[in-house]
Amino acid sequence: MAQSKRNPSAMHEQREQRLMLMLLAPALAVVIVLLVLPLLWLGWQSIRQDGGFTLDHYQRFLTDSVYWMTFLQTFRIAAVVTLMTVLLGYPVAYVAAGLPQRWSVLVLAMVLLPFWTSVLVRAYAWLILLQRNGIINSALTGSGLIDAPLRLVNNEFGTVMATIHILLPFMVLPLYATMKKIPTELTMAGASLGGSPMHVFWRVFLPLSLPGMIAGMVLVFVLTLGFYITPELLGGGRTYMVSMLVSRNIEVYNEWGAASSISVVLLVCVFLVFRLASLIIPFERIMGTR
Repeated sequence: MAQSKRNPSAMHEQREQRLMLMLLAPALAVVIVLLVLPLLWLGWQSIRQDGGFTLDHYQRFLTDSVYWMTFLQTFRIAAVVTLMTVLLGYPVAYVAAGLPQRWSVLVLAMVLLPFWTSVLVRAYAWLILLQRNGIINSALTGSGLIDAPLRLVNNEFGTVMATIHILLPFMVLPLYATMKKIPTELTMAGASLGGSPMHVFWRVFLPLSLPGMIAGMVLVFVLTLGFYITPELLGGGRTYMVSMLVSRNIEVYNEWGAASSISVVLLVCVFLVFRLASLIIPFERIMGTR
């Protein structure tokens, strides 16, 4: 009798599981075809040469200084961009979260304005602004503040400035979403207990906004690691990033194995970044699911 009562529920659960698998099948197929298979192909190409197995492509990271110097420069630029987006984006998100709804929408619209144009257009816009005869140098020399034009482009400075502008929304939006969830009663309680506004901010508001900050930092850092158009246009050949190293190996040397090994190492570095972030704050809080 008990067995007959359990069977209908078990059959119903199995039907639900089959239905969920059917619903997930298209999404899983897309992920496998567009993500998993290309990654497997990259891994295979990185250990293959002349039809045989080889680790020569990975040994270049130990013997060729161009490889690890490029990675160091890429990670340094990513760190600088991430730090600057935190310093610029946190006040914007803080103000937007504290404004009335209609004004916060206006602030966020201004932050999202760069998304309405392509990365290529924005990179060329910064090139026009920062070049020797650009708007900034013309204004500075015309006002008498400088005697000769500054070198603002074709170097790391121009690359960093344009990258900050492009990736700033990826810092502001997670911060804003996290700040809007912080109850105002907590800050009011801190103030009622005698805490100064600065003390309440450091002890109450800032710790509660850390998940959004870390989520934005991870997004900005990882996206900067794969930037190509911006350093290519604004770096002037003096700012060499990992994406450009991959491109050169394919376009100039036709070395798919070397390019694949660089991609695999960069992918491992990205996974390590996510792992380190999850050690500081649980990944569920970073993604906003808890």
